[in-house]
Order: sequence, then structure tokens, then C-alpha cells
Amino acid sequence: MTTPRVYNKLIRDKIPGILRQSGKKFAIREMNQVEFCQALRDKLCEEAEELRVADLEALIDELADIYEVIDTLLQVYGIREADVRDHQRRKRLERGGFDQRMSLLWVE
Repeated sequence: MTTPRVYNKLIRDKIPGILRQSGKKFAIREMNQVEFCQALRDKLCEEAEELRVADLEALIDELADIYEVIDTLLQVYGIREADVRDHQRRKRLERGGFDQRMSLLWVE
């Protein structure tokens, strides 16, 4: 018998069915609201790290995962996407975007 690989992380809704279909043994549990909110934040960091190291072919897939987490965060916290976009526009007006590709080297 092999040692199970421990994950303790948020998974997509259809993963248990996929695991079951493949004949794998597994255990899941439902998180409470506080755990779920933290798990979403952790998942966003996980997906961002995967995006950071993704090659060009995997980039769209990783971006899709990030969008899924963001959409769920908006829903869970009752935040409207339009409000986030308004904040994005305001910050772009105040601080700019990233069009000029600048890297800050140092500040005294």
C-alpha cells in the first residue's frame, strides 16, 4: 500500500468525481465559511505562482484558473466586478498602468 499524498487545499467541484472515476481513494471535507475564504486567497497565490512559471502554452490555462478564483472571491465577498473595475481605472489614472515596462532599480 502506498502512502497517500496530502494536499489540504481547495479543489474544484468536479475533482471528487474525476478521482472516483479513475479508481483513486481519497478523502474530502466541506470547509466552513472562514476556512473557505482563506482557502480562496491561498488558491489565488497558488495559481499566481503557477502562472509565474508557466510556459506560453500554459499561460491561458493558468489565467483561466486565476479568473475562476477571482470570480468566486467576488461572489463570496459580495463584491461587484464593476466596483473592482472602477478601482482599477482609478488606480490607473492615479498611478498609471504598465505600458512603459519600467523596473524600479532603487530609491534614496
